[in-house]
Parts: sequence; structure tokens; C-alpha cells
Amino acid sequence: MTESEFLVALRALPLHPGARGLRDDAARLTHAPLVVTTDTLVEGVHFLPGDAPADVAWKLVATNLSDIAGKGARPDGILLNYPLRDADWDRGFLAGLGEVLAACGTALLGGDTVTLPPGAPRILTVTAFGCDTPAPPRGGAGENDALWVTGTIGDAGAGLAIARGEPGPAALAARYRRPMPRLAEGRVLSRIAHAMMDVSDGLLIDAARMAAASGLAAEIDIAAIPLSDACRAHAGDDRAARLAAASAGDDYELLFAMPANTVPPVAATRIGRFLRGTGLRLVDGPEAIDLPARLGFEH
Repeated sequence: MTESEFLVALRALPLHPGARGLRDDAARLTHAPLVVTTDTLVEGVHFLPGDAPADVAWKLVATNLSDIAGKGARPDGILLNYPLRDADWDRGFLAGLGEVLAACGTALLGGDTVTLPPGAPRILTVTAFGCDTPAPPRGGAGENDALWVTGTIGDAGAGLAIARGEPGPAALAARYRRPMPRLAEGRVLSRIAHAMMDVSDGLLIDAARMAAASGLAAEIDIAAIPLSDACRAHAGDDRAARLAAASAGDDYELLFAMPANTVPPVAATRIGRFLRGTGLRLVDGPEAIDLPARLGFEH
């Protein structure tokens, strides 16, 4: 089954009201002021076998806290499920874990350890808890709302290619290995955004998910998608390069919807709008363009 097919089947099961129909990246517990999310990284799928264990620890925690940022919550703590096998790798992981917890202002609550069989890929899971806020849902966008994104898009996609051996600047590889969740921006935006989520699987596929959850269509102008100078210099700035950046994933920026006449109080770029209808539409300035075959990453 694909990820989307599996989620459709899960929605037929008894769901907690805080699960929001499994259409969001985090649950909002109704009897406690908490936002809860969990993410798993699998060796060979989410990180490369040769990645430094400290970088893997950073990415594991940061990806979870990015979902917390997408709800505008303040991180309160994490649970870690960890497979033990190699003492040197474990020590490197612990060093990176300490670094990311300190950088993001959160702490370890507990978790579980298991034995990893020889040769098995590492599978690591973190569950993160955030103090409750208005927690804007993924599906709260309104017709004619503007679509905004923080930061830049495509650095991590280029960084992954560099991590795999392609020549390129170390700064882009660092964006892939050590993303920084937009926690401060999320807390500000949570009080005014109609809808918000983080960009993890790719700008295009995540925008399509926000539109579907909101019962609307989304239109994105790829000419407006913010690219860093390093990404432009490395991968180009033509239509193909922009579509590649917008479908690569691992950006961990915030995607959010606001009234069309409102300017957000954080650094962000307006990239599109929500319309009556369904699906995702792309334009390049005044020209309508076809969707790429792949909008982003899906299991």
C-alpha cells in the first residue's frame, strides 16, 4: 500500500477527536494542553548509511520538532526509541542528540532501547510533545487565502545529491543533514494563520495536501518560490530547477495560509493562493504549466 492508501484505511478505525481525522502532522489532545507528533527515520530511506551518527540524531529530533513548529507549539520534551548495536555509533549519536536538544530548547523525557540484529538497517523513532497553542490545522485555509512559505526551498534536495557524492558546497549538504525547525516563527504565526504545516516531503505535495484538507484548490507560482543563492549557483534557476527544488523535500520550512490582504510578521514569501475547486495548479508567471510527474516524496 502507499502511504495515502494506508491512511485512508486507518481513517475507518475508531479515531481520537484530537487526531483531526489523520489529516494533520500532529494530534491535539483535548484534555491536556499538548500537541503530540511522532516520526521515524529509516537507514537507507531517510538518511544515508554513511551519514555521521551525530547528524542522524540532529535530523531525527529536528524533523519531529518541525511538526511541533507547524502547530505553533513550544517543544516540551521528546521520547526516543533507539536500537543499540555499535558503541562508537551510539556515542556519536548521543553527542548529536545533546546538541540538537540544546539548540532547540527541549529535553529528553525517556523512551525505549532495543537490540539491533547484525546487518539490519537502523530504525529510530522520536515522539515529541509541545505545549498547546491555537494549533492551526492543516485544513483551515479559506477561499482566496494567500499561500506563504518561510525561508528557502530546495537547499536540502541539492544537499542530498552532494551528500551522495556530487560536487557542491558544504552549506547545502548541511541543510540536508542538520535542518533547523522554525519554532519561533511557528509560535508567532499560530495566532494568525488559518492553516499551517511544515514542508517535509516537498513543497508541491505538501501544498496539495493542505489544499485537499481544506476542500480547495491551490495555485503556486513557481517563479515566486524562494531559492537561496547557493542553490541557484549549484542547481540553476530555470523552470526545471525550480520544479526539482519544489518537489525534493526535507526543507522543514513552514507553509501557511493567511487572508490575501495580510502580511505575516515573520520573514516569508507569498507563493500562491487557494481557490474554489480541487487539486494543485502551477503557473510560471502568467503561464499555466503542467504538474511534474512527481510532486514530492511518498512512502
